[in-house]
Amino acid sequence: MGRKAARAKNWPTVKSCAREILKQDRRSADGWFLNGLVAKAGRQYQQAVTAFSKVLHYDEGRYDAAIELADLLQPVFRHNEAAALVRKYHPLLENSPYYLLMAADTCTKLGLHDLAWPLYRRANELQPDVDRIQAGLAASSVLAGKIDIARKLYTGLLRKHPGHQRNHYELSRLGRAENFDHVNQMKAILDGNGLPPEKNIFLYYAIGKELEDLELWEEAFDYYRLGGNAASKQSKTAGYSVDSDIKLIDSIVNTCCRDWLESGNPPGRPEKRERRPIFIVGLPRTGTTLTERIVSSHSQVESVDETFFLRIAIKLVSGVAGAATMSSRIVEHAARKNSDLIAAKYFDAIRYRLGDSPFFIDKYPENYLYLGFIARAFPEARIVHLRRNPMDSCFAMYKQSYFRQAYTLDDLGNYYLAYDRLSRHWLDVLGDRLIDIEYEHLVAKPEEQVRALLGRLGLGFEPACMDFHLNESPSATASAAQVREKVHTRSVNKWKNWEKQLEPLRQKLEAAGIAVD
Repeated sequence: MGRKAARAKNWPTVKSCAREILKQDRRSADGWFLNGLVAKAGRQYQQAVTAFSKVLHYDEGRYDAAIELADLLQPVFRHNEAAALVRKYHPLLENSPYYLLMAADTCTKLGLHDLAWPLYRRANELQPDVDRIQAGLAASSVLAGKIDIARKLYTGLLRKHPGHQRNHYELSRLGRAENFDHVNQMKAILDGNGLPPEKNIFLYYAIGKELEDLELWEEAFDYYRLGGNAASKQSKTAGYSVDSDIKLIDSIVNTCCRDWLESGNPPGRPEKRERRPIFIVGLPRTGTTLTERIVSSHSQVESVDETFFLRIAIKLVSGVAGAATMSSRIVEHAARKNSDLIAAKYFDAIRYRLGDSPFFIDKYPENYLYLGFIARAFPEARIVHLRRNPMDSCFAMYKQSYFRQAYTLDDLGNYYLAYDRLSRHWLDVLGDRLIDIEYEHLVAKPEEQVRALLGRLGLGFEPACMDFHLNESPSATASAAQVREKVHTRSVNKWKNWEKQLEPLRQKLEAAGIAVD
């Protein structure tokens, strides 16, 4: 009766059943399981964690409680426990599409994409017509490099739901458009849906991307601008202002100075960890993924892909409460704390992703904000910073739907000026600890640049680093569909296809003394 009520989300009945069962037997796994479902539905998450933990205490074989518990532990930074549960119990999920999907979603959030994909696939085999499962499998297939499977899934989903904008957007990113078929389909949806611009953001960006593929430069830009303007309006309605991001950068520059760094990292401080992190950073779309794939192809290096763990560790150590993921106040409070606490929180969070390699890569581009904390907390770390032509860098961000500081050229220009101040600050403060890589040099002379980079990282050259496109490991990045390609120079100076439209941005950068050619 309790299970039936739970499926119907009749939580008062479930609660009553749980209470009755536990009144008769306080050691009942079923009673505690129902209790956990009620607590989870009521957002009483700690009570739910306690209940599902009791289920496993009384009946270790309960995979349903294990996956429910993993789903609850992941959002509260208990990643190692969540990962251990999924790894232990996923073989028992063979015939449970509900818990296969929950486990796959948890793995995706944990960055365990190689484990998530077969779970989504098995759930889809059991229930092949469920949109939610197909969408999860499609997204996971992209991360796993199974582009043909993803394309087939998104195409099938769009046959059932031709107006689903997010799926059109995801499909557009899976390869170069070769004709106008998909563009015309998306334009027809725009013409007929009667929605305000803020509801058409994904279609605008998708159409712009495919028009760019077809080298219709001006029309592509028109759609990128429509997408950016709509997204900007939406984000500003939600309270966002680029000024807050600029204020954060200025606070970092003022706080994380040379004296501060030296006070927390005195000469002779020992390098105390066997596994050394390599942080690869830079503005988004500047070649961080390319560099990560190259270096992670080395036999002594593994990649934990993109994580938010450093930022989360900084916030946790700061002691600043609230919903903000980062702020000037968090930076200032964290800067006054023992940096070893940040390192400890970070390594505790990331431990479940580490193998046996002596080096590991954390490639989250926006960690360029936290290079001072990296240098102070991880004396053994290597820091690689990617640079790219400012105009190419800016436009590559402008034409994506992800970057709220880049939705308008005006915001983008102001943000880039702040980023430039920050990057020059890091060069001054960190000196030789910062390994600067020019994207244009990397793609023009890859072997020469790769040999030099590996040398600065303390690694010998290996031919596998030049065959990085054969690396089959998953990649959670905006360029997941492009990471399987060899090095190319197609993106160098691509901004010049839009010189007229980008002239205001160019003038702003040049007026600040930033060379754009």
